[in-house]
Amino acid sequence: MPSTTPDAGSDQRRRRAPHSRVPAWLRIVIPALLILIWLVAAGVGGPYFGRVSEVSSNEQSAYLPSSAEATEVQSMLSGFRDSDAIPAVVVVSAADVLSDDDLERMSDAVAALPDDVDGVGADVSPLIPSEDGEAAQAFVPITAESGELRAAVADVDTALRDAAPDGVQVHITGPAGFTADLVNGFTGIDGLLLGVALLAVFIILIVVYRSFLLPVAVLTTSVFALTAALLTVWWLAKAGLLLLSGQTQGILFILVIGAATDYSLLFVSRFREQLRVNTDTWVAAMRAIRGSVEPIVASGCTVIAGLLCLLLSDLKSNSALGPVASIGIVFAMLASLSLLPAILFLFGRASFWPRRPVYEPEVVEAEDGMPSRGPWAWLAGCIRRRHRPIWIITALVLAVGVLGATQLNASGVPQSDLVLGTSEAREGQQILGEHFPAGSGSPASVIVPEAELQDAADVLLAEDGVEGVSVVSADSPSGSAEVTSDGITAFGPPGTPTPEPTVSDGDVLLQATLSDAADSAAAEQTVRSIRSALHETVPGALVGGVTATAVDTNDASIHDRTLIIPLVLVVILVILMILLRAVVAPILLVLTTVLSFGTALGVAALFFNHVFDFPGADPAVPLYSFVFLVALGIDYNIFLMTRVREESLERGTRSGILRGLVITGGVITSAGLVLAATFAALGVIPILFLVQIAFIVAFGVLLDTFVVRSLLVPALSYDIGRAIWWPSKLSRRPAESDAQESHAPHP
Repeated sequence: MPSTTPDAGSDQRRRRAPHSRVPAWLRIVIPALLILIWLVAAGVGGPYFGRVSEVSSNEQSAYLPSSAEATEVQSMLSGFRDSDAIPAVVVVSAADVLSDDDLERMSDAVAALPDDVDGVGADVSPLIPSEDGEAAQAFVPITAESGELRAAVADVDTALRDAAPDGVQVHITGPAGFTADLVNGFTGIDGLLLGVALLAVFIILIVVYRSFLLPVAVLTTSVFALTAALLTVWWLAKAGLLLLSGQTQGILFILVIGAATDYSLLFVSRFREQLRVNTDTWVAAMRAIRGSVEPIVASGCTVIAGLLCLLLSDLKSNSALGPVASIGIVFAMLASLSLLPAILFLFGRASFWPRRPVYEPEVVEAEDGMPSRGPWAWLAGCIRRRHRPIWIITALVLAVGVLGATQLNASGVPQSDLVLGTSEAREGQQILGEHFPAGSGSPASVIVPEAELQDAADVLLAEDGVEGVSVVSADSPSGSAEVTSDGITAFGPPGTPTPEPTVSDGDVLLQATLSDAADSAAAEQTVRSIRSALHETVPGALVGGVTATAVDTNDASIHDRTLIIPLVLVVILVILMILLRAVVAPILLVLTTVLSFGTALGVAALFFNHVFDFPGADPAVPLYSFVFLVALGIDYNIFLMTRVREESLERGTRSGILRGLVITGGVITSAGLVLAATFAALGVIPILFLVQIAFIVAFGVLLDTFVVRSLLVPALSYDIGRAIWWPSKLSRRPAESDAQESHAPHP
């Protein structure tokens, strides 16, 4: 009578059986078709890498909520002047007093700008000498489209420098100058940023896998995902459905490259596992997909849910990032679950050359599915023996780091400090402040009813931080007329008629020149004081301008931070509860990730204040860092805990924790290194906001990878035992108790 015990041959036949269900020709057609679809998407979307500036804007006022006072003023300016024009302040200076010939030559050059330079409005002001005679300024309206503003400012600068006599220096500052500097800072996104990020990822993958073809396949997947995302986002922005800026573009690039690579590494790990127990590559690929879908989709949905919480932001720059980045994550998931499996299936075991996975089911069975040696097996042994001291000490160290977060100055930074390194606009503003009121060129715009013009002017003139007040007037040669406590002043010889203010819908536009630089804290305080005083005296008054925009932006950022951070935590907690079918484990994961975020913020504050000597941080820096770190940091815990749950169902919780840690250790560490490297690449863009985000997120990801996910979560989970799965049935398994698990032999 034949034995009923399955032998090795029958076991192999069982593993190979599924391959017969799919015809051989279909196995070739499906991967080829998937690759063809992604090739078409990449071919169409590739040229859009250099065209993002056509549909993006870096003007701060464009991202304010419609309810902000500065936004209301901006929308009403068209009644008084060309609202599309952005003022540039031309500063002409010399070491000594400017001669009459110098002033005449530069005055002629300034007057000729509308004819000589495309994108310059006709109402250029005359050159105004300073009282000390060592400098002069002129106001030049830049009417070029946002994508061409940088070129227009550069042409103005070139034209004036060519006309300047020896010893005379020219600087372009004001709103147009700072916007041009900001655009210049973002110019490296399409080339430098992407190149650095891809190179860093490629080097890490080469070191980790010691293979050439596999890193190429993974990077191809990431780049194709980014190309498809960029194509989608570009057309949505073109249709006016999304707002794009250089900041959003940079984050999109990094997020897609990092996320797509992380998801790809998870699939690669599963695929390699399956190749060791399956001779059929199709079966191995299908089983790898089935094992990867849940953690990848759960991780992606967690990130998307966190990003979409930004839609509740008052700032359009924040609310716009949510859908843009979410589109990127969607394509990252799709590429890692379709394009990469297709590529690896076609190449098979050769994908891992020269370290091809060997078909060795007996070895896998002897190892019980996990390595018995190596750093992760050693760490699992340490956690088994010393789990309580490990998680207590780790938590205390992280808590000490959190204390540094109180030193983070995230109340806003001057516009002149947004660009790191040299800045012509910043240099020009410094020279302007030495010879003119520092707020020249960026006055506060105050719209009041015509009948209350003088009352409003008296309130403005009474403020210590206001140097002078003028009213926009089409009758005045300069476009405005000075307003004193005695009324509107007429310029010219005796008998010159007093200019009439320009009236729009019964309102007039006053301009208050501030004593301090428009982007300084003192100027912001002056604007707040002006608003408070005007709202009492002239209830219908509205205050806008560069400084008011900064005030409203900071206020909106602080509001967003307070609202969105708790909301993101709740959303992610709910997703984890659904994924893990438990309550305790999700709470534990969220709390440890928040602790990690606080530590990253605390360490960053120390570096920002004492190493890099940054002037402060934008209020949105903690918000963005939180969304990225919590959403992405949870990814690694999802990768770990989904495998732990899978193992716990079969072997018990404590054994499952140790096995999950050992099995996922390598792939999660590689993914963490890749994501940290991609975010660190943001530091090559000389924009303060992006450099700070790069540091916090990169450091936080490494902290999550090597400390939280490797030590804190496994040790604490091991100490709690099966209760982490409460209230699911897994927490009440009668087959083994926590005591039995704790004395189980190490794998």
